[in-house]
Amino acid sequence: MRTTTLSAALLAVLLASCQQQTDEQLAPQPELEPTTALTSQQLDEQIMSRLRETGKYDWNQATAHVVWSALTRSDYVLSVGYRPVGHSGALPDDAASNPAWQQARAQVLALILTEEQKAHPELTAETLVAYQENVLPVLDVTVRELSTIKALRASGLVRYAEPMGYEPNRPDANKGAAALSSSGCGSNTATAGLVAGSDYTVLTGGSKSSWNQADQYHGIRSAWNQSTGRGVKVLIIDSGCSDAQENLGSAFNQGQSTGRTIERLVTMPRNSIFGIPYGDAETPNDGCGHGTSMAGACAAPRGTDGASVGIAYNANLITVRAAEDVFLDASREVKGVSDAYILAGNRADVRIISMSMGRLTSSSQMLDAIRYAYSRGKLIFCAAGTSFDWSAGIVGVIYPASLPEAVAVTGVKDNLTTRCDECHTGSDVEFTVVMQRTSIDRRPLTLAMSGDAPSTVGGSSVATSSMAGMTAVVWAKYPTETRAQILSRLVAASSNRNARSSSFGWGRVNVAAAVGALPL
Repeated sequence: MRTTTLSAALLAVLLASCQQQTDEQLAPQPELEPTTALTSQQLDEQIMSRLRETGKYDWNQATAHVVWSALTRSDYVLSVGYRPVGHSGALPDDAASNPAWQQARAQVLALILTEEQKAHPELTAETLVAYQENVLPVLDVTVRELSTIKALRASGLVRYAEPMGYEPNRPDANKGAAALSSSGCGSNTATAGLVAGSDYTVLTGGSKSSWNQADQYHGIRSAWNQSTGRGVKVLIIDSGCSDAQENLGSAFNQGQSTGRTIERLVTMPRNSIFGIPYGDAETPNDGCGHGTSMAGACAAPRGTDGASVGIAYNANLITVRAAEDVFLDASREVKGVSDAYILAGNRADVRIISMSMGRLTSSSQMLDAIRYAYSRGKLIFCAAGTSFDWSAGIVGVIYPASLPEAVAVTGVKDNLTTRCDECHTGSDVEFTVVMQRTSIDRRPLTLAMSGDAPSTVGGSSVATSSMAGMTAVVWAKYPTETRAQILSRLVAASSNRNARSSSFGWGRVNVAAAVGALPL
C-alpha cells in the first residue's frame, strides 16, 4: 500500500512538472534584444525597405538596437533633444538660457555620463560632447553603449535620441574623390558646344540668359521689366562658393547688377573623432562645385563679361558652406545645416532660404533648426530630390523637403508635363521649374567654378535655387508683404492654380504674371 501511494505521488509530481514545462513553452517569452550590432548591409536593407513601403524613415520609430547599430556603424555621435518634464509643443525662444531647460540639459548629460561610465569609467562630461549647441535644446554626444540609448528613451526629459551620421549606402566617412563625384560634385566646369539663340540668349551688355529663362516657361525675362530682386536677401545652404569665381566675388556688382551685397560664410565644423577636432578649419570655399552653380542660377550678375545671368540678378546673396556635398550623411553635415538654418533665422535681413541638399532618413535636429527659422518668417525652399544610381527606385520627396515648413521644388522637362530624368516627385511637391530640354538633353546655364564660360546643371537642385530667385523677384516687387502673401501670389500665378497635382503641386510659376508684367 505504501509503495502504491509513493508511486502515485511520484507520478503526480512528474505530471505537474510536465504541465509546468508545457505552460512555460506556450506562454509568450520576453524578446531579448541582440547584443551584437547590425551590419551596415542589414541596416541599409531595413531602411530601404521602410522607404519603399512608406516613403519615409523616422529614427524615432526604430528600435534602440537599430539606433545603437547605426551609431556603431558610423561615428557614434548621437543627437539628443531634451526638455523639462511635462513640456510639450513648440520650443521656447529662450531654451538656451531658460533655467528649467538648462536643468533638463544637465540631468540628461548626467544620465548619459552615468551609463557610459559603466563601460568607460575614464569618461567625463566634457569628453562626451561632440559639438556645442548654443541655441537649440540639443546635446550632440558620443555614445557607444546600447544601455545609454535605452535609458534615454525611458526618460521623460528626452524628446529624441537619433544617430547623426548614418545614412544608407553612405560612402567612406572621409568621402574620397569617387564618393564626392557620386554625390553631386566635380562636374561644375564650362560646358562645351553651347549655341547662341538655342541654349541661351545674349542680353544687352553681353550676359547670357539661359534657355529656361524664356517667357514661354516662367516669364522671367518679361518680369525683369518690373523687378530684378533688388532689396531681397537670399541665403543658400550648400557646399559653399568658389573663391575663384569673380562673379560671386569682386564682380558681383557689374553691368546692370549694382548696389548689392554678397557674403560667403561657413557653418560646417571641422572633422572630429570622439569629439576631438582634427585637420584644417573649414572655409566658405566650395570644394564640390554644387554650391557655386546654385548661387549662379539664383543671383549671378547681369554683367558685361559674357557669363550667364541669374534670375534675381539684383538680389543680395549669402552663401553658406554647410556640407561637403549634397548627400547629408555625416554628423558634421547635419550640424552644419542645422547651424545654417539658425544663422538664417537670426538674420532679420534674410527673407528666403534655399537648400538643394538632403537625406533619406529623418533628422529631428534639422527639424528643430528649420522650425526655428520658419518661426521667424523665413520662406524655405528645399529640393524634392535628385536620384543617385543606387536610389533610382525611390521616387519620393526626400528629407527635409518633405517637411510642412519647407516648400519642395522639383524639375520638369520642356514639354511641361514630365519630370526631369533624375528628379523626384510626390504629394509634398509644391512647385516645378523647367530643367531639361528633351531634344538635346540640355540643362540650364549657370556659373562654373571659375571664368565666364557658362556651365550647365540640372535636377531638383537647380530647380530649387531657381525658384528661390524667382521668389526674390516677386518679393522685391511687394516688399512689405509677408511670407504667406508672397506664397499666395506664387500659387495664383502657377500653372496648376485651379487644381493642384499630386505629383507636381502647383506647377510652374509665371513670374511675369506674379509681378503684374503680364496678365494671368
